[in-house]
Amino acid sequence: MSYGAAQSRDDLLRYYTHIRHGLPPSNEQLRDLTLRYDAIGGQSPLTLITKRQVAGLQAALDGACPGQFQVFLGMKHSPPFIADGVAAIHEANLKRFVGLVLAPHYSSMSVGDYFQEITQALQSYNPSPKFFGIRSWHMDPGLIRLLAQRLRESMALFSPEEREDLVVVFSAHSLPQRILAQGDPYPAQLRQTGELVAEQAGISRYIYSWQSAGRTREPWMGPDILETLSSLHTEGYNHVLVAPVGFVADHLEVLYDLDIQAQQHAKGLGMHIERTASFNDDPAFLQMLASVVCKHAEQME
Repeated sequence: MSYGAAQSRDDLLRYYTHIRHGLPPSNEQLRDLTLRYDAIGGQSPLTLITKRQVAGLQAALDGACPGQFQVFLGMKHSPPFIADGVAAIHEANLKRFVGLVLAPHYSSMSVGDYFQEITQALQSYNPSPKFFGIRSWHMDPGLIRLLAQRLRESMALFSPEEREDLVVVFSAHSLPQRILAQGDPYPAQLRQTGELVAEQAGISRYIYSWQSAGRTREPWMGPDILETLSSLHTEGYNHVLVAPVGFVADHLEVLYDLDIQAQQHAKGLGMHIERTASFNDDPAFLQMLASVVCKHAEQME
């Protein structure tokens, strides 16, 4: 499962309305989203990347656990929706399935929402297939190894002199602050991922930041990545490597919020920032996911 994205400019109103639970955006909100999509080429590559991830995961599972799995796709805000994926599983007459969200960290407002949609969709079928959800995989050794490798590779984008005061910023999608009062594990899981990656990559100077907060009236977790860059500049650090470990694919929150907005902000401050490359459909990443699924299936048994 993944978040989904608008397929074109003509799909933006439908997409934005779906995100807002059926409430259409204002003209200003739609115009702002349209400008962001235009800035990254008119559409997000997320849906195409997700479909390639589905095909790659199927191939990896066929290699790791031959004949045991069929991979189905369901997206939260774009077709095929999660309910469509559940319907396809039912039509295939499968008795049980594993739910994997393409986000490493668990929150009741992210992964929990995906699982809730599956539960609701299953109510349409009697008998219904059994559902087993993978809550998180943020500490999987394979993930940590791949993230540390990305980090080391990206450090080569800085000169030896720049690396002397380089700061690594681990980032993930912000969520409303109310999850903190609920004891949601999301912030702690981000830190666990960052600490393990930093240790394996041999990084000692690193911090955490949030990004891509929603435009709602309630407060969202911070500091935002732009605030973090300003603070680092004030403290005398002007070389930053952003590691968006909460994301596994290129989409608006990476291609615009980091590659355009954060870069422009950093340039205005005279800072040099880079980011680690997204996994997308990297075979090594999909092999790691296949391992996560196989291990979960064994525990399920």
